[in-house]
Amino acid sequence: MMGRVLSSDLLKIRRKGLWLLAVFGPFGIVALQALNFGIRYDYLTKKYADDLWGGLIENIALLVPVTVLAGVTLISSLIANVEHQTSSWKQLLALPVPRTAVFAAKFLLSVILLGVSCALLAWGTAALGVALGFGWDFPAVKILKISFLPFLASLPFLALLLWMSLTVRNQAAPVAIGLLAAVCSLFAGQLPEFVPLAWPLLAAGPPSGLRLAVGGGVLLGALILLVGAVHFERRDVD
Repeated sequence: MMGRVLSSDLLKIRRKGLWLLAVFGPFGIVALQALNFGIRYDYLTKKYADDLWGGLIENIALLVPVTVLAGVTLISSLIANVEHQTSSWKQLLALPVPRTAVFAAKFLLSVILLGVSCALLAWGTAALGVALGFGWDFPAVKILKISFLPFLASLPFLALLLWMSLTVRNQAAPVAIGLLAAVCSLFAGQLPEFVPLAWPLLAAGPPSGLRLAVGGGVLLGALILLVGAVHFERRDVD
């Protein structure tokens, strides 16, 4: 049943710019680092002479948390706006489909879009390193780690912001909260490891905080998703 709802949602987002947004995030990161290494090629290749791929991955990893949180914010809001702008909630919820399936399908749609972004970031990182002359022996595991794990650590924010966006017509509050979190993630290195805002950065960093960041992100995200689904089931949506 949720599969039919998801198929319907995939049709609804055509020509809404969501797929373009999913491409823009990783393209922006790769383009910024292409510019960075292009301008400072001699300096950076000398600095990272012992591990050129490691230097590239380190620079890209710094941009991933803020980009992921901004992407989570915009995608969750735009998915909700598909229903809000057309005032189609009453028609949608009148169908013989559980509300929890509607909620879960929109969460899964968000995960698909952001998963595509992560995959494109991994591909773009490898392509950029090869283009910069770092060779074809790229560290695939490290590239996949910085591409996907910060997203898993951000699942609590996705669940929370999607919940807010679906239940509130005015998107100002969830968008403001999400973008504020994205900006604050730039300073997440100063936060204790148990603070969820620090998890996307931890997930892209050393292995020491990896288990907490990813495990905490998945578990807390699942908990918020469950609470949000129960609330969505019982609440009237305009």
